[in-house]
Amino acid sequence: MRPPLGITRGDPAGIGPEIAAKAAADPRVRAVCEPVLYGPADLSRFPPGRLSADAGRAAYDAIVRAVEDARAGRIAAIATSPINKEAFALAGVPWHGHTDLLAHLTGADFVAMMFYTPHLSVVLATAHVPLAEVPRLLTRELAERVIRLTARELPRFGVAAPRLAVAGLNPHAGEHGLLGTEDDRVLRPAVEACARDGIAVQGPLPADTLFVRASRGEFDAVVACYHDQGLVPVKLLAFGKAVNVTLGLPIVRTSVDHGTAFDIAGTGVADPGSLIEAVLLAARLSR
Repeated sequence: MRPPLGITRGDPAGIGPEIAAKAAADPRVRAVCEPVLYGPADLSRFPPGRLSADAGRAAYDAIVRAVEDARAGRIAAIATSPINKEAFALAGVPWHGHTDLLAHLTGADFVAMMFYTPHLSVVLATAHVPLAEVPRLLTRELAERVIRLTARELPRFGVAAPRLAVAGLNPHAGEHGLLGTEDDRVLRPAVEACARDGIAVQGPLPADTLFVRASRGEFDAVVACYHDQGLVPVKLLAFGKAVNVTLGLPIVRTSVDHGTAFDIAGTGVADPGSLIEAVLLAARLSR
């Protein structure tokens, strides 16, 4: 019997409703689950490509209902279509996106955003924050927690003994303090503490070569210090096929690797590939 799996439509003014419908009808999806769609089916009050508080509230409400059903066991997992952070703000929703909202709704103590592909998986130590704030937010405690969470969660993806690497914050991982002190002062002690506890982790390593090494199979996942450091290589190698997974939740949640694409909303040309991959991975993880 195929398990029910939730698919949220995301921001109804974006491409979410289109890719959700396409994914739900895809034979690969229907072979592994019974899709359950969340969000408004009637899109008449949401002009395509137009930012609005109404759309932000509708996207938020769909996530809340899907999480309630997942926690109650009515669905096995959730795959989410993209939301718009500005629409959330217009609607008065205080969370910046799915990750922090899902942590709040489920009471999760600590979560992290991972982008998964068969060839390169990246976990973000910091995500949707200004780049200027990253050095202040990147503490030894945060780095340790992300490394430990990644090592604990990767076996669910079929990696029995994860090999991890931490990307340096500064060029050349700080060059022994010449190009910044955070790598030696913050990241290295976190890596060493985790290694002493038996986690196979190296770093901080220069980011300009680390992602090449990881993509060639030397590491199972890379911990990146900030959003673009981690997502540029993932999207360069596998845009439209990568899956965003929230680590640390008591439920399974996956998502797409792209945004609402307001520029093509309502045109019928949106590619559902990433959402299909997200549903397939969610079904696999829920087993």
